[in-house]
Amino acid sequence: MTVLEGRPALAVAAAACVGPLAAGAEPPAVPGFVASAFNPLVRETVRRCLGEPGADNPLVGPHPDTTAVVLATVAGDATTSDLASQRLVSGRVHNPLLFLQSVTTSILGHLTIEYGLTGPVSCLAADSGVGDEALDAAELLLLDDDIDQVLVIGAELAPNPRTEAAFAHLAASGGTGAPPGGDLAVALLLRTAGAPGVSAPDTAASDASPERAGTGHLAALVRHTDRARNALGATR
Repeated sequence: MTVLEGRPALAVAAAACVGPLAAGAEPPAVPGFVASAFNPLVRETVRRCLGEPGADNPLVGPHPDTTAVVLATVAGDATTSDLASQRLVSGRVHNPLLFLQSVTTSILGHLTIEYGLTGPVSCLAADSGVGDEALDAAELLLLDDDIDQVLVIGAELAPNPRTEAAFAHLAASGGTGAPPGGDLAVALLLRTAGAPGVSAPDTAASDASPERAGTGHLAALVRHTDRARNALGATR
């Protein structure tokens, strides 16, 4: 594990990033979810971070009751929101699957069942610095003696006309959050620093470096994946 630079209370046990910075095939579909890339993107990123679900998973197997989950996103599943709205105004019958997906934590419910996690689950957004807000939330959760680790997920789809307008409104109101250049998700499994095996602070490139270009308000999370090993054996 690696201690996060500037956050001495946090250490990364595993990490993964899927999107503009990670080449590869389109993430596989998630059963029960349709039309949108948001949910497959989140699930694939978590799979690359934690590995395959199962009782023998070394990252979550011993911690089913002590793993909290935090999802950070500003626009959420904008594809589903737009599709549901379009169906509504056109007078078509509402698709119940779209209603399910319109709740941002729906994919987290799927993942907690898949991985057997029973710790607290939350979703947050912020006008500015949503990645930093997610790390703040992880620090607070780890102060609870009943929580051993926090899975932090940041996810955002490439902007569409409606989300572009929303981000422009946030900027006009003083917010500094900016969407990524394309579909992007990052996952960090965080534990309290000081545990055996924790190495020196992460000295990954700053958020403003060229490597962070296109990551928008998820840059604060993405930069901590560079030296972390994910559960499938790759080092980012």
